[in-house]
Amino acid sequence: VLSEPLPTLSAMFLGRRKIKKAGGVAPTPFEENVAQEIYNIEVNHSGLKADLYPLHITAAREVESDGKSAVLLFVPFTQLAAYNKIQKSLVEELEKKFTDSHVLIVANRTMLGKAWKRNAANKGPIPRSRTLKVVQESLLDDVVYPSQIVGKQTVLKTDGSKVMNVFLDPKEQVQLENKLDTFATVYKALTAKDVRFQFASSRGG
Repeated sequence: VLSEPLPTLSAMFLGRRKIKKAGGVAPTPFEENVAQEIYNIEVNHSGLKADLYPLHITAAREVESDGKSAVLLFVPFTQLAAYNKIQKSLVEELEKKFTDSHVLIVANRTMLGKAWKRNAANKGPIPRSRTLKVVQESLLDDVVYPSQIVGKQTVLKTDGSKVMNVFLDPKEQVQLENKLDTFATVYKALTAKDVRFQFASSRGG
């Protein structure tokens, strides 16, 4: 339960400008709550106000991960770099509001499939940045940010399924070690792929 006073109707209306869903679809109550908290941070956090003002989210989703939920923010691809600039501070503030939750930020990316190639109006191959593989790799980078991926290893399990081991730069280990299970759960929710995350210093341990 939030300890601050409830926002006024005016503040609640202004909070709605922090979410813009495709096609003008109305946000869910959960998305409205997330947008309101982002607006409250913008208004009350002097160090984030100027950077947050032009930014918005396009959706928000709650993902359950072993008893701990993740709050997943979807942002316009064109705004991702601006979010990354303030992500550490913004996530810290949001995690104060959504207690017992991890907050992750991913960009909206458009994946083009075989139907795109069948359209006569489209010439040439699918742009590399829109292929399934590249979109999923980019989502992997988003999920673990601000950590950097320094290695990957695909392991074939005895049942024939595959799992990818992803090794992260240990510089962010103290900050992110308790989020590794959340990273795996969120990435599977987004891509249906199994990934195990660990820091490079523990590789082989």
